[in-house]
Amino acid sequence: MDKLAPGLIGETETVVTEADTASRWGSGLVPVFGTPALVGLMEGAAVRALAGYLPPGQTSVGGRIDLRHLAPTPVGMHARARAELLEVEGRRLVFHVEAWDEVEKIGEATHERFIVAEERFVAKARAKGE
Repeated sequence: MDKLAPGLIGETETVVTEADTASRWGSGLVPVFGTPALVGLMEGAAVRALAGYLPPGQTSVGGRIDLRHLAPTPVGMHARARAELLEVEGRRLVFHVEAWDEVEKIGEATHERFIVAEERFVAKARAKGE
């Protein structure tokens, strides 16, 4: 396992489907790539940046995202996101994330994730339902 340090890069991509649209998510009434789906794409890029860098039994969870959704993307078009790790402060990780479709930049964000013990985190969530 390599050292977790600023400069790590992760990328993810998708083809926009009806399931990704604002009208499907309830975040708007238009049939374009919805902001909730864009958030998921961006978080996925940050998760990929961490692949192979966290110790066994640990994972990361999203804690905050400050997002600007800059342009619409239609169903059927490719969208991709690229996350770069900027800061490591204890368990807190800060990323700069940008996203593009086939034509232009569609979003940019600052995203914070936190390193957690996966088993303990999931157990805590499950306990809420008991």
